[in-house]
Amino acid sequence: MGNYVKVGSLQVNSTLYDFMNSRVLSAAGVEQEAFWKGFSSLVSDLSPKNRALLERRDELQSKINDWHKSNSFDFNAYKTFLEEIGYLEPEVADFKIATEHVDEEIALQAGPQLVVPVNNARYAINAANARWGSLYDALYGTDAISEADGAEKSAGYNPVRGEKVITFGRRFLDQAAPLLDGSHRDATEYHVEDGQLLVSMKDGQTTLKHPEQLKGMAETGILLQNNGLHFEIQVDPNHPIGASDPAGVKDILMEAAVTTIMDCEDSVTAVDAEDKVLVYQNWLGLMQGNLSATFKKGGKSMSRTLNPDRTYTAPDGGTFTLHGRSMMFVRNVGHLMTNNAILDENGDEIFEGILDGVITSAIAKQAALGTPALSNSRKGSIYIVKPKMHGSEEVAYANELFDRIEDLLEMPRYTLKIGVMDEERRTSLNLKNCIAAVKNRIVFINTGFLDRTGDEMHTSMEAGPMMRKGDMKTSAWLTAYEKSNVANGLAAGFRHRAQIGKGMWAMPDLMADMMEQKIGHLKAGANTAWVPSPTAAVLHALHYHEMNVFDVQNELNQNASSLRDDILQIPIVSETNWSADDIQQELDNNAQGILGYVVRWVEQGVGCSKVPDIHNIGLMEDRATLRISSQHVANWLHHGICTEEQVMETMKRMAKVVDKQNAGDPGYRAMAPNYEDSVAFSAACDLVFKGYEQPNGYTEPILHKKRLEAKEKYSIKS
Repeated sequence: MGNYVKVGSLQVNSTLYDFMNSRVLSAAGVEQEAFWKGFSSLVSDLSPKNRALLERRDELQSKINDWHKSNSFDFNAYKTFLEEIGYLEPEVADFKIATEHVDEEIALQAGPQLVVPVNNARYAINAANARWGSLYDALYGTDAISEADGAEKSAGYNPVRGEKVITFGRRFLDQAAPLLDGSHRDATEYHVEDGQLLVSMKDGQTTLKHPEQLKGMAETGILLQNNGLHFEIQVDPNHPIGASDPAGVKDILMEAAVTTIMDCEDSVTAVDAEDKVLVYQNWLGLMQGNLSATFKKGGKSMSRTLNPDRTYTAPDGGTFTLHGRSMMFVRNVGHLMTNNAILDENGDEIFEGILDGVITSAIAKQAALGTPALSNSRKGSIYIVKPKMHGSEEVAYANELFDRIEDLLEMPRYTLKIGVMDEERRTSLNLKNCIAAVKNRIVFINTGFLDRTGDEMHTSMEAGPMMRKGDMKTSAWLTAYEKSNVANGLAAGFRHRAQIGKGMWAMPDLMADMMEQKIGHLKAGANTAWVPSPTAAVLHALHYHEMNVFDVQNELNQNASSLRDDILQIPIVSETNWSADDIQQELDNNAQGILGYVVRWVEQGVGCSKVPDIHNIGLMEDRATLRISSQHVANWLHHGICTEEQVMETMKRMAKVVDKQNAGDPGYRAMAPNYEDSVAFSAACDLVFKGYEQPNGYTEPILHKKRLEAKEKYSIKS
């Protein structure tokens, strides 16, 4: 566990202690002795409140279990019961959020959002730099462009495919920046004269239909704007692509991942002080603008650093800059877990949510209130996403924690902004109250199918056997939940003030499908949605040019209160008339997904990666995947849909499948045939067979325990 330094009533891991004192506190303008003394008081005061909230979760779950055991289901009786125990809260009066000093990327620009594990410096840098990306590269390298008619992706440049990309680009320009006359496909030259974009054609000259779309010029190209997002027509006749283009256009540079969540939570394997310090070091590098990563790719050594801001000459001759990097949130851990990075006066681990809140805020202070070379917020704000909160009591506690952190770090009230993840059933049902509890600092709400479904299953475990996972996506509660998230946000005044988000497109290799389907998130009124890669961000940005989300939000008029009854519909089946093949297919799918992710988490420390599913389709997975899959099998076991023997046979058979899928990884440890020796296999089995007893169905307690076991057994270092 390492050495500890006693400060106040805390015992702080010496590596973390030295890191804070030497690299963080002085830069944040905080005196060391006062910081550690204040941190001690904060932990002493808030830990009992945190603990009581967790006990309240267990108490409510126990009461719900008992009710289902004792009552045949009647909806009105069930709803009344939930009101009586305080699970369903009386709705607060109507209100509007009052959050101030919100950056434009969050309040005024609708666009894609990335979520990336902050402990992986390379991924974090790539995500931050994904603010801008090449449309031509995104099209050429993915299935967004068909390989039909000689347009195959090949080792070298395929001019047939290249021509398809260019044609697509011209269609985009016609849609996003139409000309007064004619089409961009007929352009032979682009140039700016007297503050106006002039486009030469074979038979004359034209300009933009909306001249105000021209925002600036630079050596790299001509900057235009549509629906709040920028893009740059890059002209270079000497470039191989530009040389073959009639107008010399080599690329279209898209403003893409407007915001990114740097994640300390679901996509990260941070189980001890060593891991946490790496997380915090990378967050510091992002905030100071000096994070770098060196790695090998194709046998060559490569490095990554953060992009600088972009400078342009305005049409009136003045100069201005645009942010070169994504606006960064940091996702802290929720209220449940503890970490040995700091111990309290009793020698117990402190709550990790408190730890993250204090440390990530201290690190971000200089980027919010100081003037580093590459600042994040220009409004003096720090953006923290807070996950896995249950109901307005827990959100109010987060607000109190943020108050205390601001006082500790001597920051103005409401410097810390909060993103509330609407991913727990008690939060979904009481979302209006949750928003009200942080109405002066909220900047973000979003939905998450996987965690929300996992909580749905665990909460209603005793109600009956759950429907198959694939059927969940069309269930009544899920449709109402997605609508309710948007409706509550709009009713509370989120439009042009905060983000209303939607969940992840999990298939990074299926971009054609994403481009066809993900516009649905905009049609639903979400002004941001998660994508699995910088490339996907570029392609999803096209949707925000196609549709103005803020206009959609203006037209939506859904009453959130009327959706509550639908959200309460439990996705159980009245008759379990599945065939033996149906049941086995569902078990195979769940077991393979659990094992494929767990083996990397526990034994390789990879918290987010593209994991092949049972059909060898790569899915971008994080811990939420486990929650839904393990709770589903636990539910079917509990209700006798399958047996323990059947599940164990399935797990062993699927372990062989996962071993085969990872055969090309030299660092991989096979689970079969020595299952009893595999820490990963043991973890996967515990997630299923002990799934019923896990708090709210969370996977963290088992994963953390098994990761620590693997680190010790295999002498793994972060």
